[in-house]
Formats: sequence, structure tokens, C-alpha cells
Amino acid sequence: MAKKELDWSNIGFSYITTDYRYVSNFKDGKWDDGEITTDSKVVLSEDSGVLHYAQECFEGLKAYETKDGKIVTFRPDLNASRMKDSAARLEMPQFPEERFLKAVEEVVAANKDWVPPYGSGATLYIRPVMFATGNVIGVKPADEYQFRIFCTPVGPYFKGGAKPIVVKISDFDRAAPHGTGNIKAGLNYAMSLHAIVTAHEEGFAENVYLDAESRTYIEETGGANIIFVTKDGGLVVPKSHTDSILPSITRRSIVTVARDILGLNVEERPVKLSEVENFTEMGLCGTAAVISPVGKINDHGKEICFASGMDEMGPVIKKLYDTLTGIQMGSVEAPEGWIHEIPVE
Repeated sequence: MAKKELDWSNIGFSYITTDYRYVSNFKDGKWDDGEITTDSKVVLSEDSGVLHYAQECFEGLKAYETKDGKIVTFRPDLNASRMKDSAARLEMPQFPEERFLKAVEEVVAANKDWVPPYGSGATLYIRPVMFATGNVIGVKPADEYQFRIFCTPVGPYFKGGAKPIVVKISDFDRAAPHGTGNIKAGLNYAMSLHAIVTAHEEGFAENVYLDAESRTYIEETGGANIIFVTKDGGLVVPKSHTDSILPSITRRSIVTVARDILGLNVEERPVKLSEVENFTEMGLCGTAAVISPVGKINDHGKEICFASGMDEMGPVIKKLYDTLTGIQMGSVEAPEGWIHEIPVE
């Protein structure tokens, strides 16, 4: 077998059906052995719990080809752990972390010809998902579930370089205090869809959500955590009083890179909207883009402009971006345990 014949740098960021996926079902109180299958279709009863009470959670990670031809993933153990937390919060059975990692290995190895070549800018996006398949009419947890991992090649998130975006302060709330904002559940993203469509119609790339309790503290966007850079080159990461920010793996990695590799001063604390104008750079961080630079925030007509401007990434965020992507691609030495090599025959 050989690499699929795709225009790797122009495939976009959308779903392409690959050859194999992993499926395991939970029934009678236990998970079955799971299997690799070619069947991409999911068949559900009309009263499956996921359709009525949104019992669903998911993860997102990527596989890369390194310069020396290895296929690796980035910190998949944290995805496994976060998915267990999400499942527990939604009263779903937890999928064992060691089985999660094994399933990721099996899916990526089976689809090795779909892993984009090194230097193309593309990656193999991996989507683990768990949902209630059991029959439910009354409001209660289902008793049967499916865990599935599929993958799809995706092109570079930024074509022609990462240009700063303009975001707006949203009038909508992303998550309730002490609600489900700190887990990766589809219901949180459903909450953000109307808000993001509205923002796009108004000419903005994303929403910045404030805390729902006081509407004075910065939390995150619809699909990414937020980081700021101070005038003296330090990193400030918003922290929630009410556990309503998703614990982004990219954000946690950026914090370690900033503090331990680049030697920056790092603060993880609540950040008031009123102090944002004092920062010089802003970025949105997540699996898809790693870091998206923000040039300015629109707060109901008032523009908060960052000194880094609208032309390119600010110097600190660029250094963070280059270091983290270098670690992922193998050109920068990684902290122990961050790079997980996929066994491929």
C-alpha cells in the first residue's frame, strides 16, 4: 500500500471517509471487545438516548508524519482522561484509558495510507465519540452505548499563514455556572451554533464568552480556549471561578511550553474584560489551529486593538506556535510522554 493520491495541501478541513474505524458497544453493564470495521454507518432506534437527551461526548486529536517517517499522536493520554471525565458527568460508562489509547493506535495504523506526508501541512484528524444507543423515553441515562473512533485527513487550518482575526464579545452564554462547560460534550457546542452563525453574519470570526454569573470575566470562545500576552512578554491564561472552561489539551501544553521551555512568566487566573486592553497579544488555542491570533475584539462597538496588529502573529504567540508545532512534528525535543508513536507494520 502507498499514500492515497490526494492534493494534501488543498483538501480543506472537512470530513473525508477513510477505510477503517473502531467500534465498541456497551451492553449488560460491560464493554465488548471492540473491533476495526469498514462500516461507517451508525444505525439507531428512534428512541435512542442520544436523540432525546443528548447523552454524547467526544474528543479530537491528530496524527502526524514526522521528518523521519514515523507516525505519531500528541498527548492522547490526556484525551483518554478527559473523555472519562466527560462520560462520568453525563452518567455514561467510562471507556478505559488504556483501551482508548490502543483503539487510537489501531485506527491510525489501519488508515496509515491516509496520514498526510510530512511537510504537506496536513494531518490526520482523529475523532473519538461516545453516545447513548439504548432505548429511553423517560428522562434517565440509557443502558447501552457505543464508543467509536474514526479519522479523516484535513488540510492546513491556515492557508497562506495565520492572519489575525476579529472576534466579538457575545451577548449569549456558553455554559451555566457549575454546569457542563468543563467537559467536551456535543450539547455545549449546540449551544454555541446560533451565536457563531450570528457572529459570522455580523462579520466576526468568533465569539468571546463571558462568565454567565457576573458577565465580567473572560472565559473562552465557542471552540477554543483563550490566551493573552502582557506588555512584558508574560502569558496570562483565563481561569474560571465556576469550572465552566474546557480544559484544553493545547492550552495546557502551551502553558508548559511557555513556562518550562521558553522561560516566560505564566499566570493562570480569572481575567476581567476590563483589563484586556492592557494586553499586547491574544490567541485562541485548540487542536484544529493550535493557535489562532486575534487582532482585535469588538465589545458592542468599542474596539479593543492589540499591539500585535492585524497583519501577522505577535512575536510571543508566534514563538509559542512555532515551538509547539515543532514538538508535534518532531523538529523540537518534546517533554517526556508528549509524543506517542503509532506502531505500524
